[in-house]
Amino acid sequence: MADQQSRERAEQLRREIEKHNDLYYRAAAPEISDFDYDQLVKELEAIEAAHPEWAPADSPTRQVGDDSLEHFTQVAHQVPMLSIGNTYSEQELRDFDERVHKGLALPAEEPIDYVVELKIDGVAISLVYQDGEILRAVTRGDGRRGDEITRNVLTLPSVPRKLKKSLPGLLDVRGEIYFENSEFQRINAEREENGLPTFANPRNAAAGTLKQLDARVVGQRRLAIFIHGFGYADAPLPRTHFELLDEFRALGLRVNEHSKLVSGIDGVMEQIAEWQTRRHSLGYETDGLVVKVNRRDWQQDLGATSKSPRWVVAYKFSAEQASTILERVSWQVGRTGAVTPVANLRPVLLAGTTVKRATLHNTDEISRLGVMEGDPVVIEKGGEIIPKIVRVEVDKRTGTERPIAILTHCPSCGGELHRAANEVALRCINSACPAQSRERIRHFASRQAMDIDGLGEKIVDQLCDVELVRDIADLYKLSADALILLDGFAEKSARNLEEAIDKSRTQTLARFIFGIGIRMVGATTAADLARAFGTLERFRAATLEELLAIDGVGEKVAVSIREFCQSPENNSLVDRLIERGMAPTPDNTAAEREANRSEIFDGRTFVLTGELTSMTRPEAQAEIEKRGGKCSGSVSKKTHVVVAGESAGSKLTKARELGVEVWDEARLLQALGREG
Repeated sequence: MADQQSRERAEQLRREIEKHNDLYYRAAAPEISDFDYDQLVKELEAIEAAHPEWAPADSPTRQVGDDSLEHFTQVAHQVPMLSIGNTYSEQELRDFDERVHKGLALPAEEPIDYVVELKIDGVAISLVYQDGEILRAVTRGDGRRGDEITRNVLTLPSVPRKLKKSLPGLLDVRGEIYFENSEFQRINAEREENGLPTFANPRNAAAGTLKQLDARVVGQRRLAIFIHGFGYADAPLPRTHFELLDEFRALGLRVNEHSKLVSGIDGVMEQIAEWQTRRHSLGYETDGLVVKVNRRDWQQDLGATSKSPRWVVAYKFSAEQASTILERVSWQVGRTGAVTPVANLRPVLLAGTTVKRATLHNTDEISRLGVMEGDPVVIEKGGEIIPKIVRVEVDKRTGTERPIAILTHCPSCGGELHRAANEVALRCINSACPAQSRERIRHFASRQAMDIDGLGEKIVDQLCDVELVRDIADLYKLSADALILLDGFAEKSARNLEEAIDKSRTQTLARFIFGIGIRMVGATTAADLARAFGTLERFRAATLEELLAIDGVGEKVAVSIREFCQSPENNSLVDRLIERGMAPTPDNTAAEREANRSEIFDGRTFVLTGELTSMTRPEAQAEIEKRGGKCSGSVSKKTHVVVAGESAGSKLTKARELGVEVWDEARLLQALGREG
């Protein structure tokens, strides 16, 4: 009976682990913590160790989690990308050190040199260079094959296309792609404003970004990379891992500056003690330390299991929590009218900083937590950048707690709040709401939008407070003579701001469309709209059908655009901007496409799959778009043509299932006028 229960438990664990693998690697939306996940794996490993005959070859204890998606081309790793085993205690680290000594047949008292590195909370990547020039970038995938995402990765400024020294043959380096905290916060703020779910942590955001089908989205989110190892090299490499990191730096690869060579496991423990608190001073998230045997010949001697190398282990920091009091809830109004609850806390030290506020996201979250004003609460800042309330300490309640009053009217303008059937956010729909106007001006002037240098948040607040500016059109009647009368302005700073505002009158159409703040229209969609319509006049007159024909514009986005363009208030605003000299620069791609427009490509959607021999896929995409066509990363009923190169896979199969026209490379070249 006990054996039967153990066997059933093993099968249950495999199903549960596979579910969490799918959520973590494919959906970038984990439901449980790394610690809880690792406990499930350890429980399954223990059962399989006692009964190896029950362990199938595809058990998750023997496999690397798979992050592959069908939209990308699969590429085999020359050397598998294995995962790293995790530890959570000093004793587990000492057990690792003991296993290393036994594996190398060394006396227990002989200290081993280890390299201790920060464990960056990001996404694993392989960069393959051929004779010093980048050949491809591939995700971990299932460890043996991954998604080829070269176009996306090349948008990272920290990824060199060409190494500083040309090494002969192949060099496959491994690293971690991640978000700086400031960029993660910016993206989440933008998503919340547009009514989109926010990313739980930087790792999820990085994973979701790298799987975008449009490389422009990746480029706009400013990811970064650290290189920490290699998979394969034709050229000889240094004999130790620490020297290898120096060699990578000399090649122009970005290596984390905090890696340290230590002697023995006690040296590792000193690093753990140091980084428990020091990690909070970093501008990015690290969820632990990675401990590696320094000598590379010893790494080879120790080898690996089917899942993890035996010469490396990760020590994971536990998520930090603190207890405090939720003193009151305030409400913030965003530029799209979303009204968000914020927990104002009794100040408490957490993860190296004093925390005074935590996000409550929406009214559903308040209900889920069952939280009240005055409640004793536990807050956490683990993988989260913005602290969150984890739970209410109900047993510590005093009876003086007060239910949180859910607003029915806007705290800024007093207008009635609404909640759409398919949304969680409360929203103020008063277009004249002062709080929304202020946030819209900040957004309009931001770097991604009109990029008005010198018009930061404090200046916007000052202009709004004295009522010099009530909306974005008012910016274009400001003069240096008026600005110089305000606190903090000298003649030079006033002239500089006037010139920056004047210069923005001819900013690109894409930036203007993004800047005017249409709900659900981010920077990438704005660029798509600018390319499709070319001029502001054509964009304003676009029909619902014309909008829906743009790849990536769904019904909700199209309706949102039409509602904006048909609104009398918004039309009046744009008219006033034009009257005051606003003349967005037409999209160059649209003009070029007009000159090269071809009936074969015009208005049709193409999907490229497989390997092309006469040109790269990005080159083919550019040629198609230049002639009026559009390229998509996935096959759907909207697809007109699938161009299938060598080794075409699931996209070709789906095209045939849907009855989509299929071209080979020769047919594409003929259509481009490049046959022969």
